Amino acid sequence: MDAIIRLSQITGFSALTWQQGVMILVGLLFVFLAIFKKTEPLLLLPIGFGCVLANLPLTGILDAPSGIIYLLLHFGVESEFFPLLIFLGLGAMTDFGPLIANPWTILMGAAAQFGVFVAMLFAQLLGFSILEAASIGIIGGADGPTTIYTAVALAPHLLGTVALAAYTYMSLVPIIQPPIMRLLTTKKERSVVMAQLRPVSRVEKVLFPIVVTIVVSLIFPAVGPLIGMFMLGNILKESGVVERLANTAANDLINIVTIFLATSVGATMQGDTFLTTKTLGIVLLGLIAFAFSTAGGVLLGKLFYIVTRGKVNPLIGSAGVSAVPMAARVSQREGQRENPGNFLLMHAMGPNVAGVIGTAVAAGVFLALLGR
Repeated sequence: MDAIIRLSQITGFSALTWQQGVMILVGLLFVFLAIFKKTEPLLLLPIGFGCVLANLPLTGILDAPSGIIYLLLHFGVESEFFPLLIFLGLGAMTDFGPLIANPWTILMGAAAQFGVFVAMLFAQLLGFSILEAASIGIIGGADGPTTIYTAVALAPHLLGTVALAAYTYMSLVPIIQPPIMRLLTTKKERSVVMAQLRPVSRVEKVLFPIVVTIVVSLIFPAVGPLIGMFMLGNILKESGVVERLANTAANDLINIVTIFLATSVGATMQGDTFLTTKTLGIVLLGLIAFAFSTAGGVLLGKLFYIVTRGKVNPLIGSAGVSAVPMAARVSQREGQRENPGNFLLMHAMGPNVAGVIGTAVAAGVFLALLGR
């Protein structure tokens, strides 16, 4: 009997709290959505499983100095190493051709940062400090690496919550954006077929990452590492002379780092710290930020529709958030929903990649004014 009692005391069941039980169910919900609903499985699956792992008591995976999740969080996330590597891989996967062909779409990427500043204002009204409010607001850019980068610099104690909100809403782009897009546009606007993009030369594609890196880094030095890694990945791709390096960055490297980063983000959903009014409030503010960012892009798209007398489909404005290429695919899907012959994907990629730059610039403003 003594042996049975001692055994029961060393099992995880003896230490399991109701908060951990709830978060395990939340993690399993994410896993279910990823596997059976195919809702952005590359993000939701490791996030969900990371949440499950973090809430299993007595495993030691979160304990310093050798817990595996502790190591990933400390050396990969808090040091900003993983976000920079993610940006390198994203750059190697990104085609700036649509943005170069239609440079005016960069304004949609800027308009889609509207939610960043709206959420920042709401956060301050709710009593968060200016540094916390800026870290919360950046969620509206729908850019996980930039969110982490900003939070580490301005409000590291909120890192887990804001990173989780950013990656969760990135994963749920196909669910969150369509109702907002339909609410703000008419059937006629959604049915607009846009003219084919002009061809973009190789010289333009090679010069673009060089020019953007220099200009943005000189104006906002704090985001130089993010923009620099993003454009390094892109010039590896566009140069045409280092195909092996470009393929490694766009495939093996980003896949490995995504596993580690998404699992680490999920592991921040610990029941004893996550199920609080403050944390849930931050998650709600992130949703507000994301909704207003989507609306900002769509409304500017409507303005372009009016100015060009119906030549621009407002749906591409929603892709101004930096969830690449998920937001562009949503624009494509919604356009074809109204007009099966409509192909908006390449047009939407212009605002989409502009959104990455726009979110980095917004972060640069916050870091320059408030932080480093």
